[in-house]
Amino acid sequence: MQPLRVSGDGRFITLADGSPFFWLGDTAWELFHRCTLADARHYLDVRQRQGFNVVMAVALAEFDGLRVPNMQGDLPFTDADFTQPNAAYFAFVDDIITLAAQRGLYVALLPTWGDKVTRLWGAGPAIFETPERAAAYGAWIGRRLAGRPNVIWIMGGDRPPVYADQNHSAIWRSLALAIRQAAGPDVLMGYHPKGGESSADHLHEESWLSFNMWQSGHVHQDAPIWDMIAQDYARRPVKPVMDGEPNYEDHPIDPFLRRWQPHYGYYTDYDVRKQAYRAVFAGAFGHTYGHHSVWSFYQAGREPVNFPLVDWRTALERPGAYQMGLLRHLLAARPFQQARPRQALLLSAAGEGAAHVRVLCHDAGTFAMVYVPGAGQTIAVDTRPLAGDMLATWFDPRTAATQHIGTLAPGVHTFTTPGTGLDRVLVLDAVGQPFAGQVSPAPHP
Repeated sequence: MQPLRVSGDGRFITLADGSPFFWLGDTAWELFHRCTLADARHYLDVRQRQGFNVVMAVALAEFDGLRVPNMQGDLPFTDADFTQPNAAYFAFVDDIITLAAQRGLYVALLPTWGDKVTRLWGAGPAIFETPERAAAYGAWIGRRLAGRPNVIWIMGGDRPPVYADQNHSAIWRSLALAIRQAAGPDVLMGYHPKGGESSADHLHEESWLSFNMWQSGHVHQDAPIWDMIAQDYARRPVKPVMDGEPNYEDHPIDPFLRRWQPHYGYYTDYDVRKQAYRAVFAGAFGHTYGHHSVWSFYQAGREPVNFPLVDWRTALERPGAYQMGLLRHLLAARPFQQARPRQALLLSAAGEGAAHVRVLCHDAGTFAMVYVPGAGQTIAVDTRPLAGDMLATWFDPRTAATQHIGTLAPGVHTFTTPGTGLDRVLVLDAVGQPFAGQVSPAPHP
C-alpha cells in the first residue's frame, strides 16, 4: 500500500504518487478491545466489500481499556503503567493493522482515547497527564508502527484540547510530535474533537496537524454541517477538512440534550446520507460513517450504551453503510479532486435544515452535482458557466439507479426530484466527456 499525503493545493488527501484518494471511513472505536481476530477479519471483509477504505480505531480503548482486557485476555500495560507494555496486546494490534492492509484498508489510529490524557468524563485513568509522559508513549508507539503505510495517526479521542480553564494542547502536541519523529515526518495526522467542535478551533496552525476534523455529532437532525465544513475550508493556511463523527445510523436522537432517549427517535440511513453528501459537496475531502452498534461492537452480554437496536454483526449490513459506498463510487467516476463547492450555480433558495441543497462543481465545468434532499423538491440551476451542453441524470443515492433527464444547452433550467423515494443527486456531465452519464460499479449490497 502507498502512504497518504496532503494534495498540493491543500484541499485533499492523495496517495503518495499523487493519485486521488476519497476518504470513506468507518467508526470502529473498540476494534482492538472487543474483537477476536476472527471478528476483526469479518468486520474488515464486510467494510472492504461495501467500499470503505479507512477504519477508525483506538489502541487504548474508551471502555476502561487500561483495566478491562481485550478478547485475548490481555491488557495493554502492567498495572496501567505505560512504561511496561504488554507485548501480546500490541502484537494483536499489529495483527489487525496487517489484516486491514491486506484488504487495502487504512487504519486511522488513535494512540489513546482522550480520557487517558484528561478525565473530564470516561473511565480513565489519566496516565498521560503531562507532555513528558505523552511524549514517552508517543515515541514508543511511533517506533513500533513506523513503516506501516496504512496507519494514519489521530490525536484527541472525543476531548477538547482546551476546556474551561484547562489547556491540554501541549500534551497533545508532545504526543503528536513524538510519534512523528519516531514514525516519520510524512505521516498524516488529525485530531478527533468533542461533539459540536472542530480540531481547527484550537489547533489549526499546529505544524503536526495535517487535516481538520469535525464531530458534528448526535444531537440534532440536519445539523448545518455545510456551514461547519465551509468555516474550516476558508481558513488559512489551507488544510483538508472532513466530518469525522456525524450522526451514527441507528443512534438515538437527542434534540433536548437529555442524554439520548429512544422515544425521540433514531437516525436513519436517510439522515446519514443527507449529512454525508452535504458535507462533501461543501468541500470535505471525504467522510466518516458510523453505526451505533458497530463502534462499540455491541452484542448480547455486553452492557448497552445509549439503547442500541441490533448486534454489531447485523448492524454491519444496515443500508447506510452500503449507501456510503455509493457516494464514493459516484465521485470516483469523475475527477472529483478538481471540484469545489459552487453554490452560485443554484438560482433557487438553498433552503435550511432538512431541505438544504448543496452544489459541487468541477473547476473547468466538465461536471457538476447538486444534492437535493427532498422528493418533489424543485431547484433552478444555471448551467451557463459549465462546459457547454450537459447530459443531465438523476442519481438515486440509495440504490445507484439512474434516470436520464436529457441533454441541456447552456441556460437556466429547473428540475424537480422524482416523487418516489426521498433524496436525489442531479448529475450534470459535459457532453463528450468519458464519464458522461456513468457511475463506476457500486459495491454489492
